[in-house]
Amino acid sequence: MARVLVTGSSGLIGTPLVAALRGRGDEVVRLVRRPPSAPDEVRWDPGSRRLDPGVLDGVDAVVHLAGAGVGDRRWTPAYKHEILSSRTDGTAAVASAIAETGRDVRFLSGSAVGFYGDRGEEELTEGSPPGAGFLADVVLAWEAAAQPAVDAGAPVAFLRTGLVLAPPSGSSRSLLKLDRSGVLIDTEGGAAGPLVRLARLGLGGPIGSGRQFWPWITLVDEVGAILHLLDHADVTGPVNLTGPEPARQREVATALGRAMHRPAVLPAPAFAARLAVGEFAGEIVASQRIVGDVLVASGYRYTHADLDSAARWLVG
Repeated sequence: MARVLVTGSSGLIGTPLVAALRGRGDEVVRLVRRPPSAPDEVRWDPGSRRLDPGVLDGVDAVVHLAGAGVGDRRWTPAYKHEILSSRTDGTAAVASAIAETGRDVRFLSGSAVGFYGDRGEEELTEGSPPGAGFLADVVLAWEAAAQPAVDAGAPVAFLRTGLVLAPPSGSSRSLLKLDRSGVLIDTEGGAAGPLVRLARLGLGGPIGSGRQFWPWITLVDEVGAILHLLDHADVTGPVNLTGPEPARQREVATALGRAMHRPAVLPAPAFAARLAVGEFAGEIVASQRIVGDVLVASGYRYTHADLDSAARWLVG
């Protein structure tokens, strides 16, 4: 039994993660930004960049998932600032608190595959250098904000999350939730909503050329990998949370179309994506051929190791 502190516990990853932790007998403490409404909740203000180290009394590990979704709104200068600050401020607060405890608290800090930028056909591992672009810059600053915990000798790992595939909440399974930022968004709204509406019109096929690699992982394996990393504190540094078989966007679109019971044949041109989501479209048409070398080498076994098994799970 471990005592695990979780931020972002009400999100699509955080919700099943908390349930999984409790299911295996761990005690969960949830950091929330509102007044606490349950005994396991503790209020914090990530914008202050300060967390009382006393909150970590008896805590064995922290899973930090909080941050503004990159696809929730168009990227105005103000929202770009929120995307950056919501990640760096909270991470700095948690990392500094861990450092002040003087204990080796396991720290799994949210991150994203946006670190690599648009890299075409290049195979990318955890040892690959950073790419260029807004999200690459965000991830560099995001991970750097954890440095106080790293300097203090805490076992820190960065969860470089890819495109997470999951059935929606509620009874309908016709839509999917997905995001490339490490913080998930609902495709009923936010930036992905217009793309799903294109899919409903039969335009859910290739976006742009369709040859770009999309680093996908199912929600089951996202949560499973986090649990695995909690139990393997010897794994530190960046960890790519993506499936073991890189797939091109048109292959992912086919799987998503099957799950949504919609054809995925007619292409959505890159300009249509730009009209739908603005500057974020550059990330949608980016190519990241990512493999999860560190996760596999640490002994993790995927539940959904290929798109076919992922699609079968998505349609239930």
